[in-house]
Amino acid sequence: MHERRKHPRKDLMSYSQVFDLYNGKLIGYLGDLTQMGAMVIGEDPMEVDTTLTISIQLPELPKIKATRVALPVRVAYCHKDVSPEYFNIGLQFKLVTDHQKTVIDAVIKNYEFRRSAPEYPPHPTEL
Repeated sequence: MHERRKHPRKDLMSYSQVFDLYNGKLIGYLGDLTQMGAMVIGEDPMEVDTTLTISIQLPELPKIKATRVALPVRVAYCHKDVSPEYFNIGLQFKLVTDHQKTVIDAVIKNYEFRRSAPEYPPHPTEL
């Protein structure tokens, strides 16, 4: 399948709660994040092309006092997760302000799951 993303996904180590802002219902937990959208892991499916406003509860971020960010979104996809009791819900951000972009960048910078192993010094038996 052709990849249409303009920004690469960033898997996160912080599973922040994501709510439907107006009805207060928990949609799920943030799985990955870009400037253009997010993937949420939830227990209930969502109808594709639904529009809503979400509220993402933010993890602790240096120099940022906000505790949540609210964004209008469109449900881009919804399919079963690897764990069949959950759903992967793709949310496309419809409007992101400059301040929200700064917050999203801070979340990615501070909570991105890095797949590369750190450079450990050699074990004494390897010298």
